[in-house]
Amino acid sequence: MTLQQLYLVLLIGGTVLLASIAAARTAHRLGLPSLLLFLAVGVIVGEDVLGLEFDDAQLAQSLGTAGLAVILVEGGLTTQWSDVRRLLAPAGVLATAGVAISVAVTAAGAHLLLGMDWHLALLLGAIVSSTDAAAVFAVLRALPLPQKVTGLLEAESGFNDAPTIILVLVFSTAAAELPDPVHIMGNVVYQLAVGATLGLLIGRVGVAALRHIALPATGLYPLATVGFGIIAFAAGGAANASGIIAAYLSGLVLGNSKLPHRAATRSFAEGAGWLAQIGLFVMLGLLVTPSELPSAILPAIGVGLVLLLIARPVSVVACLLPFRTPWREKAFISWAGLRGAVPIVLATFPIVAGVDGAPDLLNIVFVLVVIFTMVQGPSLPAAARLLGLSRLGALRDVQVESAPLDVMDADLLTATIPQGSRLHGVAIFELRLPPPAVVTLIVRDGTNIVPRHDTVLHAGDELLLITTPDTRNAAERRLRAIGRRGKLARWLGEQGDIEPADRSGSP
Repeated sequence: MTLQQLYLVLLIGGTVLLASIAAARTAHRLGLPSLLLFLAVGVIVGEDVLGLEFDDAQLAQSLGTAGLAVILVEGGLTTQWSDVRRLLAPAGVLATAGVAISVAVTAAGAHLLLGMDWHLALLLGAIVSSTDAAAVFAVLRALPLPQKVTGLLEAESGFNDAPTIILVLVFSTAAAELPDPVHIMGNVVYQLAVGATLGLLIGRVGVAALRHIALPATGLYPLATVGFGIIAFAAGGAANASGIIAAYLSGLVLGNSKLPHRAATRSFAEGAGWLAQIGLFVMLGLLVTPSELPSAILPAIGVGLVLLLIARPVSVVACLLPFRTPWREKAFISWAGLRGAVPIVLATFPIVAGVDGAPDLLNIVFVLVVIFTMVQGPSLPAAARLLGLSRLGALRDVQVESAPLDVMDADLLTATIPQGSRLHGVAIFELRLPPPAVVTLIVRDGTNIVPRHDTVLHAGDELLLITTPDTRNAAERRLRAIGRRGKLARWLGEQGDIEPADRSGSP
């Protein structure tokens, strides 16, 4: 590559990156998952529109798998262990038995509706049965949901990539006859066990190293932290185990340990995750040929309906039955099984393996992901409200990267005062929030107000509060109490506890 060619590549790459970032902002404002517009950028840049040719399925598979590793490391680093530790059992069942059920039901639907032979049908079922970590992390963390629901969906999306990839590899490399189920089960158990062991071990090694080795620059800590996650991924792959599960678990261990410069590490990991998502989705958009997609629309809709309305609900209900999960949560978890980059990346595996009909599978999967992400993603807030899992004006976490907050181990929260709330007309000093909780900013009609002790709150105000984990629950209860009974709530016996209707089955 000459220097002029390098300049051209960097110019195109930088332009695509900035266009994708602008697309992410547009998608957020429209309530759509960003992956849709990233895919659109790739399609527009591709050979049928602007003329950039890319049809190397092997390269797409390799880069896509590496991108998934970065996304899962970031997912592990930004997942709170306290949110998922009690959910490991149901998440593990969903990620294993749930995937198996979903594969079987989806394959049966593809066989009956599309007339696919069982080999291709099972391959298609395996490809689309994994929920996507990037899509789940991006969408659910913006919704005020019970931590039980969010944690379960995040843990499932982090864990189920590994069994799905194993099944896709088995079906892609098998001959025309179906592989032995005992062999498949043994392979899955080995890959998950060894991958999990390596991920936990390398995560612990990384924690010990970063705590006791003083690096010469602050910026090296985020690089080293993400580097350990990538090492876990590579070690799992080198051992013929699941590098995906190793990457996620190493990130989970590192992200939940008391490491130096955690805020900077989290910010860097999120940036790396976004870069991996952008590169991954744009590349996958380049890989497909738009002129071939119309013929895949009806098969994709048929398989997608079987997956969304039958396979996913059956797997969720069957897997969560022993855990006594409320039906509202089961319904939401069934609807929130978002698909994204993972199925499209997995669709490249049979192409590389030379499976007959594999290019048609790629087109079906691509169309399925686009259509059903457009349906499911924007509908999740309404589904949560309809099922009583979220409330207008509920407190929600905001991602914070300020160093002083990291030192304090503080939380930055927002709360919107809904119409009819008794918080209307209450002055700041009358809130009597437990110290050191404090209202730092009020957003009113698009105007930022720095509150004084006598500033009066109005309906529609959005409050920004800083609190510590020890006082967060007390601060939330105080706001709820005043919102229900006014400034004399304590004298009237209102404690601001979460009412049964608001618990949504969460502990």
